[in-house]
Amino acid sequence: MKRKKLPIGIQTFRDIREGGYYYVDKTAFAHRLATTGKYYFLSRPRRFGKSLFLDTLAELFAGNEPLFRGLYCHDKWDWAKKHPVIRISFGGGRLESREQLERRIDDLLRINQESLGISCPPGLDIPGRFGELIRRAEHRFGQRVVILVDEYDKPILDNLTEPEVARAMREGLRNLYSVIKDQDAHIRFAFLTGVSKFSKVSIFSGLNNLRDITVSAEYSAICGYTEADVDTVFAPELEGLDRQAIRDWYNGYNWLGDSVYNPFDLLLFFQERVFRPYWFETGTPTFLIDVLTERRFYTPRLEKVFASEALLSAFDVERLAPEALLWQTGYLTFHGQRQVGARIEYQLSYPNLEVEASLNDALLKGLMGDESQAEMVTSRLFVVLQEGALDELHRHIDSLYAAIPHDWYRNNPIAQHEGYWASVFYSHIAALGLDLIAEDVTSQGRIDLTVKLPERIYLFEFKVIELEPEGKALAQLKARDYAAKYRAAGVPIHLVGIEFSRDSRRVVGLEVETLA
Repeated sequence: MKRKKLPIGIQTFRDIREGGYYYVDKTAFAHRLATTGKYYFLSRPRRFGKSLFLDTLAELFAGNEPLFRGLYCHDKWDWAKKHPVIRISFGGGRLESREQLERRIDDLLRINQESLGISCPPGLDIPGRFGELIRRAEHRFGQRVVILVDEYDKPILDNLTEPEVARAMREGLRNLYSVIKDQDAHIRFAFLTGVSKFSKVSIFSGLNNLRDITVSAEYSAICGYTEADVDTVFAPELEGLDRQAIRDWYNGYNWLGDSVYNPFDLLLFFQERVFRPYWFETGTPTFLIDVLTERRFYTPRLEKVFASEALLSAFDVERLAPEALLWQTGYLTFHGQRQVGARIEYQLSYPNLEVEASLNDALLKGLMGDESQAEMVTSRLFVVLQEGALDELHRHIDSLYAAIPHDWYRNNPIAQHEGYWASVFYSHIAALGLDLIAEDVTSQGRIDLTVKLPERIYLFEFKVIELEPEGKALAQLKARDYAAKYRAAGVPIHLVGIEFSRDSRRVVGLEVETLA
């Protein structure tokens, strides 16, 4: 098969279709949305193809038939109808006040007026001008209006560290979005996208007929690339590459349907042919790391988080549940669901190796308070574990905690609670991308942390004690015969008991025993 150009960073449907780029056909989703409903909302992480999908919808409703030849919807669409399309995007730049937001909205409305060839009476406020634009567009084109909003939430997200500003942004956006319901008779279709799922009450002010398809199984693959997409559309790029490694690094995002690859990652990987955390490197918010550390989030929980739909939707300026923040920003994804009484709980975990390793690397630096020290201790751990150098492992763990600046844990409340010490160690190992299981379930209880390498297996138990080493951590590993679960693997099993002093906040006991 002939190789094509990789559409890295291209969000314009026309450019992709006319420029000789690879294109994964998403028009089946566009057709289904357009023919089965009217108002939709979709939340997806950044750089997942939301803007390209919106542009596809814009070209579809505008009736640009040549662009869709050979695609799913071409013979299913009425190309004679050409709808006026109003497009609003807050993706460019950062807005830091309500006044800046209103100036931006005024400019966006002006751009739409000019592109549609419409003039509105002067002196109108934002709701009045937006409503007038919708009505006049319908009158001029003889078809009801299509409204597409991209990055609907960015002015709020950019200011979450300044709650007063974020609240002002929320009110300004509500002032804009409330117009959509009032103009229902003049609207054919509306689609809003963003990263977060702010509650409908706080943002959309009565737009209660907005269908949220974020967690609809049938739309799980509306953005991103499926396994089938990779194996067919991108088949020319796969030669000489480790297919399973690609899957491990970049697949795994799921919204209760088909799993997908992060498109940004995959395209850059095909270009560079090197495994790197491309998506993560484009801007993991320091705000996220700060929230997790300030809320004393127990990082081993990241492997398996259970959260209700209500909790995941509880995202607003006044309440930011860490689970909701991690899920909505793409650092956790669905791995299943269960019925608990009258409610549904979702199981969340990392989507893939890129996120697991990169997020824990960032968390370790936040937990240790010194990025250079965190880098140094991580770089030498892999060899120590691989070689089974137990004396060196003892010294390494001592140096890991000794590297935490005294002022950091003396002045930081997170270091006062027991889970902090296990969180540091867990994120330290998870940053390497190794095969590990936190709270590993056995018939006799739970192992705090299991690390599996081809050559050997490590079982870690952590205890926080008062002053002197008591040997309880290793004793528990042995008394409950945690190693029984892994004896059939036929490799050495290392039992590692680690004890921390509650008062001195350092490692006071570390015992290792190897089972053949």
